Amino acid sequence: MDVDWVRRYCMALPHTTETVQWGANLVFKIAGKIYAMAELEAADHWVSFKCSPEDFAELCERKGIIPAPYLARAQWVTLETEDAIPRPELKRLLRQAYDLVFARLPKKTQAGLK
Repeated sequence: MDVDWVRRYCMALPHTTETVQWGANLVFKIAGKIYAMAELEAADHWVSFKCSPEDFAELCERKGIIPAPYLARAQWVTLETEDAIPRPELKRLLRQAYDLVFARLPKKTQAGLK
């Protein structure tokens, strides 16, 4: 699993922080709100992230992508393998996850991050 690639990409997004939570989950946040997670140890999934309702429906129809356990009602998906989505598309979706969470932050918080 190329968790390092996901980490490098997410940490390059403005104001992203990372923490290890729930055992072996590398969690990426903006202003304390999670937008993506990657597994640090071998598991039955690789990375999870927030997506738009439209992308959620489309992605869940693809092989190797499932609704994220515990987070599906908030439109999160989980990739079971690295090759479930090509890297350019994964980059776009991770950026979109970041933007979706940023957009839901209070305006005052957003202004402080710009």
